[in-house]
Amino acid sequence: MNILGKLIIIGGAVDKGSFTETDLDKNATNNLNFFEAGILKRILNESKHKEKSRIEVITTASVIPREIGPEYVKAFEYLNAKNVDILHIERREQAADPEVLARLQAADIVMFTGGDQLRLSSILGGTPFHDMLLDKYHNEEFIYAGTSAGAAAASNNMIYQGSSSEALLKGEVKISSGLGLIDGVIIDTHFVQRGRIGRLFQAVVGNPRVLGIGLGEDTGLLITNNKEMEAIGSGLVILVDGREIKDTNLTKVELGQPISISHLVTHVMSKFDTYNLETHKMHIQSSHYL
Repeated sequence: MNILGKLIIIGGAVDKGSFTETDLDKNATNNLNFFEAGILKRILNESKHKEKSRIEVITTASVIPREIGPEYVKAFEYLNAKNVDILHIERREQAADPEVLARLQAADIVMFTGGDQLRLSSILGGTPFHDMLLDKYHNEEFIYAGTSAGAAAASNNMIYQGSSSEALLKGEVKISSGLGLIDGVIIDTHFVQRGRIGRLFQAVVGNPRVLGIGLGEDTGLLITNNKEMEAIGSGLVILVDGREIKDTNLTKVELGQPISISHLVTHVMSKFDTYNLETHKMHIQSSHYL
């Protein structure tokens, strides 16, 4: 099926188009730094009406939504996008409110902030808001952009918990259903800085059909038609492909015991590199073999 919408998922903690989440609860406004060059600018450039696009910032994932939301408005306005507002959806019944749904229907871009991805799935999942979001993504020139929790929740399978240091102990990584905009992938964020490679390894070995996507900070992926992925931002995207796994002890060891995996394939993408989810082929933009 041809999907008209675009998906832009961002690793979080960025200073070129999104925000820095280090000690966010303690010092939120000082940690939200935006610059013109970067991911937010790319979001506008990819949208139907560019700077004139109608943008709704969705703060559902955040525990400090009234501090986070205005910073996004300020950042988009700095990029000459003036048609920006904030949707605070904090209870499931709000996701069926006719006024909220009318605002989503009018939006060209939704920007899901960071926070807790389980808040997103539990508050929005199965609501009229969720149904409309999926319909717009599939059938309109519409952009779903999400950073951190907003990125992790975009896929059908979603990591919502797991210690980085103990991620390759069986049972440490917790997976639930996300918002389901894209299937066949599972997304982790703050990936390089927080050492989350083990979380993605465990997620993929449990279901090798799913491609693991690890988004570094100040880094994102632009996904078109749910198959063509382009790395954007200044950092790295790690892809974990389990289709060629030869062996594992996953079903033999007890909970809490280390997992062994043989022949797990990884790729590293940087800015402008592309990967096709149908062919599983990666193209390095500045390859020294060309």
